[in-house]
Amino acid sequence: MASNEGFLTDEQREVFKIATQNAESLSSSPKSPPSLLSEHLVKVPVGGKATTAGIAVRHVRRTHSGKLVRVKKDGGGGKGTWGKLLDTDGESHIDRNDPNYDSGEQEPYQLVGSAMDPLDEYKKSVVSIIEEYFSTGDVELAASDLRELGLSEYHPYFIKRLVSMAMDRHDKEKEMASVLLSALYADVISPAQISQGFVLLLESTDDLAVDILDAVDILALFIARAVVDDILPPAFITRAKKTISESSKGHHVLQTAEKSYLSAPHHAELVERKWGGTTHITVEEVKRKITELLREYVESGDTIEACRCIRELGVSFFHHEVVKRALILAMEKRSSESLILKLLKEAAEEGLVSSSQMVKGFSRLEESLEDLSLDIPSAKTLFQSIIPIAISEGWLDSSYVNSSNEDGELKNKESEKMKRYKEEAVIIIHEYFLSDDIPELIRSLEDLGSPELNPIFLKKLITLAMDRKNREKEMASVLLSALHIEMFSTEDIVNGFVMLLESAEDTALDILDASNELALFLARAVIDDVLAPLNLEEIGSKLPPNCSGSETVHMARSLIAARHAGERILRCWGGGTGWAVEDAKDKIMKLLEEYESGGVVGEACQCIRDLGMPFFNHEVVKKALVMAMEKKNDRMLDLLQECFGEGLITINQMTKGFSRIKDGLDDLALDIPNAKEKFDFYVDYAKNKGWLLSSF
Repeated sequence: MASNEGFLTDEQREVFKIATQNAESLSSSPKSPPSLLSEHLVKVPVGGKATTAGIAVRHVRRTHSGKLVRVKKDGGGGKGTWGKLLDTDGESHIDRNDPNYDSGEQEPYQLVGSAMDPLDEYKKSVVSIIEEYFSTGDVELAASDLRELGLSEYHPYFIKRLVSMAMDRHDKEKEMASVLLSALYADVISPAQISQGFVLLLESTDDLAVDILDAVDILALFIARAVVDDILPPAFITRAKKTISESSKGHHVLQTAEKSYLSAPHHAELVERKWGGTTHITVEEVKRKITELLREYVESGDTIEACRCIRELGVSFFHHEVVKRALILAMEKRSSESLILKLLKEAAEEGLVSSSQMVKGFSRLEESLEDLSLDIPSAKTLFQSIIPIAISEGWLDSSYVNSSNEDGELKNKESEKMKRYKEEAVIIIHEYFLSDDIPELIRSLEDLGSPELNPIFLKKLITLAMDRKNREKEMASVLLSALHIEMFSTEDIVNGFVMLLESAEDTALDILDASNELALFLARAVIDDVLAPLNLEEIGSKLPPNCSGSETVHMARSLIAARHAGERILRCWGGGTGWAVEDAKDKIMKLLEEYESGGVVGEACQCIRDLGMPFFNHEVVKKALVMAMEKKNDRMLDLLQECFGEGLITINQMTKGFSRIKDGLDDLALDIPNAKEKFDFYVDYAKNKGWLLSSF
């Protein structure tokens, strides 16, 4: 008997050969019937996508015969092997032809290895950016991280994620989210993307409401806040209503925002203060907390607990205040001196209080020793006795002694005239903040008779205003406009701002938000025509590169470049000392209506002059053009020509008014269908008359 007779007959061998050929043709043919291959394909859950990216090229190899054969990952299980330990590659699957097959049995899913979707990667990255921002409150860092992330086309998802995360947190985070959105507007995220992000939020309101009970009200407040902050146009609500289903909670959000928040009297102030009005802890609050923790430490003597409290304050740039107050407490209570010195030494060794902050704390205390001596007669002696101890123990840099001597020499060289001028300037400014009497202040300045010191007056004015409330900040900006017309040259104002920016780091020791405040003062000066945009470049060129002052100038440019910058900056501190922006707008509207109904050009010009707001004349231009479009009466152009000819409305204010109309043309076209055609006509007319800057 042949050796193979016990296995297969010739007929069986032929059948086996045919079956093998059929199987090979099925596995290699791209035209194989789907019904035959369906059981061998990777299964994907309903709604998912199985793409060619799911099968890595390195897991497919070409045999010598030219066929493509799927091989196992990592070399596991080739021909003649048992396979890889716990090998789950798609060799095993449910056979529907098996007699034991159960149709109700859950068929196993197989993982499809694919490259990460850029959107998924973006969403994961922004979560960490938002979490870090909520922890640090650093707006500039968050903006920088978002820029570095790239993928700007996905920014609407950042808006959605930021707001949805804030909605599930405290009021502090909600306020922080609104502040960040305003900061990112136009500079990092485009206006269109802001709108798209809020649309995404409206579409997912039903899902948000499952986890956040008052999601409708919170999201409505976010939208109202965005409108108040000028990062969403008022027309957003009307447009969104057309795209959001009336039966959805998103539609309810829009109704709540419109009726409960934006229609209420004084709604802007109400909305802005709903979550506390600021994310920044005030200087006074920080000082109070420092005093409390130092007193508790003197009573308990627990250095570790005191260091923990200092760390929790989260104001590392303000630790010089801890040093100053600690030293004063040591002088007031002699029995606590050893404890205080122990705390400062421990804080320095831990790196909690940096060397520069320690030196600044000592320097600030030295500057106030004269006043302190009134309450603690031995203050100077005690202070001088602490310095060598601190230096010998290594927690005060020895360079402090040299720097303090140099500062003393500079102070001695300061002229008596300069000292007197500064003292008088402070008195004049304080009186102005009480009386709001600009003519009286101008007379007092003229009596001083030192026009060469005008930049110093400007520096004092803004420095004092920054440490006060919004009312005084607004008064300072209004005064600056008046002084520019009456007394100060542009050079005086440029030099004054340069002096302010050069000392910005010192100012920040007492005013936590000094950089942002200075940027607003600079931007406001440009909006009020006190400075020209080119003056910002001049100011920047006079500052050292990469200093905090240069960053402040850059911030001011960003504020001015934003959409609707004029209105936003004008009302950043309330919009007026005597009356609010809304009152000014009402008066402008009334005088234009009177003129349109048959008034005299001369009377209208006098009314504009009586408003006393030359920095707000762009509003006159804007409202006059809108009224001309609505009434189809070009008589308003005669008024604008007269105002321009008299110098009542400057070319900058005229250009600004036209620019504001241009920015709002889309919204205007909803009420005036031919608004764009009319505007083009007015622009041509204005160019012929020389009203507009060539850059328009």
